[in-house]
Amino acid sequence: MRAVLPACRRRGIKVITNMGAANPQAAAGRVRAIARGLGLGGLKVAAVTGDNVLEAVRGGRFRLDETGESIPSLGNRLVSANAYLGAAAIVEALAAGADVVVTGRVADPALFLAPMIHELGWAMDDWHRLGQGTLVGHLLECAGQVTGGYFADPGVKDVPDLVRLGFPLAEVAQDGTAVLTKVKGSGGRVSLATCKEQLLYEVHDPTRYLQPDVAADFSGTSFTELAPDRVRVEGGDGRPRTGTLKVSVGYVDSFVGEGQISYAGPGAVARGRLALEIVAERLRLTGVQASELRFELIGVDSILGPKLSAGAPEPREVRARVAGRTDSLAEAARIANEVESLYLNGPASGGGVTKSAREILGVRSTLLPEHLIRTAVHVVES
Repeated sequence: MRAVLPACRRRGIKVITNMGAANPQAAAGRVRAIARGLGLGGLKVAAVTGDNVLEAVRGGRFRLDETGESIPSLGNRLVSANAYLGAAAIVEALAAGADVVVTGRVADPALFLAPMIHELGWAMDDWHRLGQGTLVGHLLECAGQVTGGYFADPGVKDVPDLVRLGFPLAEVAQDGTAVLTKVKGSGGRVSLATCKEQLLYEVHDPTRYLQPDVAADFSGTSFTELAPDRVRVEGGDGRPRTGTLKVSVGYVDSFVGEGQISYAGPGAVARGRLALEIVAERLRLTGVQASELRFELIGVDSILGPKLSAGAPEPREVRARVAGRTDSLAEAARIANEVESLYLNGPASGGGVTKSAREILGVRSTLLPEHLIRTAVHVVES
């Protein structure tokens, strides 16, 4: 905010952000204080609340989508429940003259759809335009991805000046079609390939991309490269929203103990595998209670697994990792301690041990009827 507020105020640019996290009103208060400190009087800051639906799911007959488990049965393990809000409350804040809008949990495309609705005068049931606007929002939502971030692959998909990656911009027309671009002179690239990759990112069914505001249809999307770093996007569509909102439910899941140690030089892989075998047997002998254990060599088989990693040239250095899921912090610490003991009680030349034992908060999902959501807009002035 210190970096952007002065320039935005000079140029009449509004800021919409979901950095309110678990407490949008406190975040809005902090923005107000920063604005005052910068001498920016009269700045209107709005906080959007209503995504916190903990009490609603605690007392209802809701279940976790992934497991079918009753949410009330989580008892004291239940920590949070936040609904993905749509654009409506942000539009309300903009209509109230807010210069900065701070939200908690909202659907990512809604952060971009809201200013389109506000500026272009779209109706909240104009499903075609809402679908097209959601398409544009989806392309913009992931920082610098559509400008080449998360895209670059040297020698295959080269991106210039990734160090100075420019964030994307969209020039949106009244009908929702748009031109994607970036600030002239910034790093990165906006191309057909970057746009197509981002279009498919985190999309299961392109004909029914469910959002709080609309069931968007991306299946008719087309891109046209107009000039370097200028790509036209059109063909988005939409149908009425489902009437339910996705809710992320946070709960105390378990504890995880983890230890790592490095081996280098000739025979590094063999020494790393021996280290894992030693820890596995010691955990068995000492009776450590874990519901899940992982033994892997980072750089060898930790991501692709032993089958896909077989036959690859042996590296000259590896990092052995042991991690386990337990029901208590004390039991998790025992896993980490066994890895640390390899220093003097394991294969030769191990070093760089790290260990940790920590509580793990799980996140699963449920659906909540939208009529149970009570959004509100709170405006303060600097």
